[in-house]
Amino acid sequence: MLHHSHHCCLTQAEMLKQHRELSMSVRRTIENNEEASIRPSKIFQSFVAAAGGHRELNFIEKDVRNYITREVRNISEQEYAKEFGKYLADARSRAAFEYFGDVIPFDTTYNTNKYNLVCGSFVGVNHHGGNAPKGFLTDQCASIKRAIEACMPTTIHRWCIWHITKKIPSKLNGNKGHAKIEQELSQVVWNSHSKDSFDRNWNDFLLNFDLVDNKWLSGNVV
Repeated sequence: MLHHSHHCCLTQAEMLKQHRELSMSVRRTIENNEEASIRPSKIFQSFVAAAGGHRELNFIEKDVRNYITREVRNISEQEYAKEFGKYLADARSRAAFEYFGDVIPFDTTYNTNKYNLVCGSFVGVNHHGGNAPKGFLTDQCASIKRAIEACMPTTIHRWCIWHITKKIPSKLNGNKGHAKIEQELSQVVWNSHSKDSFDRNWNDFLLNFDLVDNKWLSGNVV
């Protein structure tokens, strides 16, 4: 038959899978509730109560459960595996790890803190041949960046989050509603539980506050 046996309900079209979605704030709330060991059904009911009914939501309980299983609990399982590995490692293995640090934080804050640090140095040579670390954390110093690229080309260089976040007020206070922007930015940075969830939350954040073309947030300037 080419005709419907019943009338279509346009008001329920948003419940079709292609129309359902979890916003950045909803995903963040789910993650926080899951971390607090709240059951998925209770999490969904809290959304229903806040919205004033099921019809006011553009997602269903299954979407909440799928998000927890796919994005949240997978990360937790990885963390559990790491802790389990630490438990099984014997003293010799733990001692060997001390020789092969995966990440080196290099603090050259100079006179920006109460200790008035004026010089930063480190020695990375040992009897194992001085293998380069996998990761290197520094402040946003162009000279250090060039030195790492030249001396440790296989090392991933990352900027220290503290040095980045302390610039937020000066970089964003010219935007309308900058207090709300700073609050949401902080939520994205600290409450995203996986790379994929961060990417989604970050893109939503840029779109919501019309910051897609912001040079500082895009990484074009430091």
